Amino acid sequence: MELVGRRPTLRADELLRTLVVPPHFADATFDTYRPDASFPSQARARDAVRAFADGASGAFRRKSAGKGVYLDGGFGVGKTHLLAALASRVGDKATFGTFVEYTHLVGALGFATARDTLATYRAVCIDEFELDDPGDTVLMARLMRELSDAGVALAATSNTLPESLGVGRFAAEDFKREIQAVSKVFEVITIDGPDYRHRGDLAFEAASEADAMGVAEQWGGTVASWPALVEDLSQVHPSRFGAYIEGIRWLGLTDVAPLHDQAQALRLVSLVDRLYDADVRVVAAGAPLGEVFTPEMLAGGYKKKYLRALSRLAAMSSDEGAGE
Repeated sequence: MELVGRRPTLRADELLRTLVVPPHFADATFDTYRPDASFPSQARARDAVRAFADGASGAFRRKSAGKGVYLDGGFGVGKTHLLAALASRVGDKATFGTFVEYTHLVGALGFATARDTLATYRAVCIDEFELDDPGDTVLMARLMRELSDAGVALAATSNTLPESLGVGRFAAEDFKREIQAVSKVFEVITIDGPDYRHRGDLAFEAASEADAMGVAEQWGGTVASWPALVEDLSQVHPSRFGAYIEGIRWLGLTDVAPLHDQAQALRLVSLVDRLYDADVRVVAAGAPLGEVFTPEMLAGGYKKKYLRALSRLAAMSSDEGAGE
């Protein structure tokens, strides 16, 4: 099964059907969320999101209608787990997708059609809410406001507080009104704590090329050259990365090397998120995966995105496998 060279296409009417909880979080519930007793904000967040979900899923008066919750915190504290639990509690009257998937939906359907379609749902769940460019800022501020006015319950996760969205990425001050409009829609719920996937420093150990190549024969997986994969990602819109990796459960990577282009690095982050969502196991040869982002990248405006990607890469390439 080849990966490089895939060009998935989705009709506009198919895009909405992709906005569901991904496999990695398919069994996520409020009961399976395990708050760390050392960080009381985790239990408070679980209880608050559970109450919000109940308020969105009520058969009659829905207390969460027109309101929003915004889960803020570092990576690996269970924000996506709680968002998925919320979507599952509301059921088929909820959508679940990443920020980029929603912006692509608007681009494919047109703003009015996308808004009217999403307005038929009780809850719209947005994972990885980030404002990376001015166009998205204006678009999403308007969409959030109009969905809220239509009585839709909104829930989002992010590593950045609403009022700080866009900082270090574009001239956020010029779009202060739009950013403030987003802030007004949501009640912020902060979740503290360490990365549950890892304790201490992330550990990356490069596999041998034979091991990376062997995933095809041993596990029925897919093998790709890192340079070819990185180049190929520039030909696929990030909103289609889920379809791009469809059917892949094991991925062998050869010739892994650090990235030096920010656009390449951000596309890799999006791919890593989709691989993690799909519970893909990664075996990588070449430079350790912990070195793919340069020190300059890790010190810049996208630092939190890169650290989340490294955390997820470490989980997918560990001995315990991607499902942990």
